Amino acid sequence: MSSFLVAFVLLCLGLNLPGFGDAGNESFVFSGFPAGGADADLITLDGDGTVTGEGLLELTNNETDSKGHAFYRNPVQFKDSSNGTVQSFSVAFVFAIMSAYSDFSSDGMAFVIAPGKDFSNASGAQYLGLGLLNSTTSSNNGPSSDHFFAVELDTIKNNEFHDIDANHVGVDINALSSVYSHTAAFHDETDDGALTTFSLISSHGKAMQAWVDYDGQSKQLNVTLAPMGVTKPSKPLLSNTTDLSPVITDDKAFVGFSGATGPGGSQHCVLAWSFAVNGPAPPIDFTKIPKLPNSNSNSNSNSSHHHEAAGGVKGLEIGLPIAAFVFILTTCITAILLVRRHLTYAELREDWEVEFGPHRFSYKDLFQATEGFKSKHLLGAGGFGKVYKGVLPNSGTEVAVKRVSHDSSQGLREFISEVVSIGHLRHRNLVQLLGYCRRKHRELLLVYDYMPNASLDKYLYGEDDKPLLEWAQRLQIVKDVASGLFYLHEKWEQVVVHRDVKASNVLLDGAMVAHLGDFGLARLYDHGADLQTTHVVGTMGYIAPELARTGKASPLTDVYAFGTFLLEVTCGRRPVLVDTVHHGRKLLVDRVLECWHRGSLEETVDSRLQGNYNVDEARMVLMLGLMCSHPFPGERPTMRQVMQYLDGDTPLPELTPADMSLLSLMQNQTSFDQAALQYPWSGSSMGTMTTPDISCGR
Repeated sequence: MSSFLVAFVLLCLGLNLPGFGDAGNESFVFSGFPAGGADADLITLDGDGTVTGEGLLELTNNETDSKGHAFYRNPVQFKDSSNGTVQSFSVAFVFAIMSAYSDFSSDGMAFVIAPGKDFSNASGAQYLGLGLLNSTTSSNNGPSSDHFFAVELDTIKNNEFHDIDANHVGVDINALSSVYSHTAAFHDETDDGALTTFSLISSHGKAMQAWVDYDGQSKQLNVTLAPMGVTKPSKPLLSNTTDLSPVITDDKAFVGFSGATGPGGSQHCVLAWSFAVNGPAPPIDFTKIPKLPNSNSNSNSNSSHHHEAAGGVKGLEIGLPIAAFVFILTTCITAILLVRRHLTYAELREDWEVEFGPHRFSYKDLFQATEGFKSKHLLGAGGFGKVYKGVLPNSGTEVAVKRVSHDSSQGLREFISEVVSIGHLRHRNLVQLLGYCRRKHRELLLVYDYMPNASLDKYLYGEDDKPLLEWAQRLQIVKDVASGLFYLHEKWEQVVVHRDVKASNVLLDGAMVAHLGDFGLARLYDHGADLQTTHVVGTMGYIAPELARTGKASPLTDVYAFGTFLLEVTCGRRPVLVDTVHHGRKLLVDRVLECWHRGSLEETVDSRLQGNYNVDEARMVLMLGLMCSHPFPGERPTMRQVMQYLDGDTPLPELTPADMSLLSLMQNQTSFDQAALQYPWSGSSMGTMTTPDISCGR
């Protein structure tokens, strides 16, 4: 009889005991996770998952690239063996996502139902410790496949998963691209059920609540959120019909949580958790849940009133100085942290920045757009920094973010030059500057239109498996770049000398329209004035002789570089060629000139075209390239004349060997000033040229 009474009492109280329940009618509740408590062995942890001394179930440890899991030890009977369908279940949990910053945290956490609990092969960061599962064996220790159900709480917008924003809840089925999602919010029943958004990032020690309810008969899945202290809203945030029977493939599955961080450290914690099959989740005892590390509890503030008077006086004598010291110390630490945070995110703004138009981006937006400047988004690197592909979190616009190197000796000057010069420029054949971000510690970022077809040189030289450009495409690209240069030299309010015209600085958009970019070396001055420069910069093979000799840049030095560019596009060769016979190097213009003298100019056309080109057009472009490459600037055409030649408005002058004799001096004439006609093939100086300013022609 006594045994029967004990069993009866346990049956009545069973719903409040973790892990207790009949098969197919299971339930448990954790109102906190006391370390070493009676229920501690009911939770299986891996990775950085741990139970803190305060009773928090911690999934990540506030470090970067942290990953952790916590699963209920025993599998749950989800399927009704009679019909093989998933039964109704209900989940309630209290969670917190804590970050050093109120508006940024990475990456997120999730409630998970999976066939196994071994996620050691899963990736962290944006994969939340769930993606890229490699286990293929079915057992209680590992997923039998990639089948899983998860409700994610995500604070980073990952475009590869089509996230809606950087503060959302989503339902994931067998993949991390949510089948449906919503910005974190709840229906406030104190305000007629108005939908009120809130941040998933905990602030001021405030945790949040989440509920997941599934009806096995109607297949209705509801997800509800609310801040701590708010009664569960009657209207869920997400509500859709979803059949989980094909997802939870085995009769039994494991339930638990997963969390991961990426480039920014955060703590993902569970404070309480209840679960039930075929019934509501048992109520959580909120008086027992642990406090967050930065929360202040006054629950025991009245206990001192019961002390004896003498003890109270003595307590004041000891306590007041300690309290004052703690208060002062806390104030100082808080002030230091606030100052450090301000310095970390502080952005410089000087007078010159007010004078131009581009939009200023926040570092947070650019960080999220590039997923923390991950290497997988790297588009390229040059002498002035790296360029990353990004997607702006609010608009979804694809952009290119140029991050100027910290060790770039002239980074600040080049940055200011680029912003000031192209901030106002508007032309279909120039890369558009969308905005910028300037931070302290010399961190400089520029945001451009993204060009999906990369740079022209990759097509000319077959890099990255780019297809061969047909002649018609090459001719149009030449015209596009000429149009952009003509605008810079004559059509804008000031003269802009680009100083670095070359194939790698010509970018192609989705329609293969060419855009001249990288204005880091550009100089501008008023029409009718003269540009005075003494520092030679550029790329070997494109530098005009007078620029190497005098250090003076002008629109005609751009024309010289454009001439080399014309030959490069037509011949499909780099401007500096390797001479295997004489074990040296020579200019592409020399080879074209030699063939012109022999009357075999067509031999220089890119052989990969296999003769599929317009001979007259190719000859015209090659001759124009030689004209633009004339050693004397006064003999070169202007970009206005170049446009007229390319458009057929003006016939190209018929050149004779006598007209081109000066060009031949570039090869043979020793009495001519060699500084004007040759280039330093070693790293030695020429005039005021310094090695860091010169890059090899590519």
